[in-house]
Amino acid sequence: MSNESELIMSPLCQALSVDGLTFQIEIYRGGSSGWILEVVDSLGTSTVWDDPFATDQLAFEELTRTIREEGVRSILEAPEARLP
Repeated sequence: MSNESELIMSPLCQALSVDGLTFQIEIYRGGSSGWILEVVDSLGTSTVWDDPFATDQLAFEELTRTIREEGVRSILEAPEARLP
């Protein structure tokens, strides 16, 4: 018996292009844990939200809210690139 949980991928996973930037949205969970939101840019750099979400839909809504309110670059650029 394996101790590792099998990942369950959300049907909301997809490639998305915003403002000329393309990235992959990954929403997944392992076992009974909450849903994890991860965004991977074209260079393979990953941004993962700290806290899990109760549903995959809530994770996707958080991503769209972040893009709408803060812009896609707030997710995809390295933190040092966002400094004033």
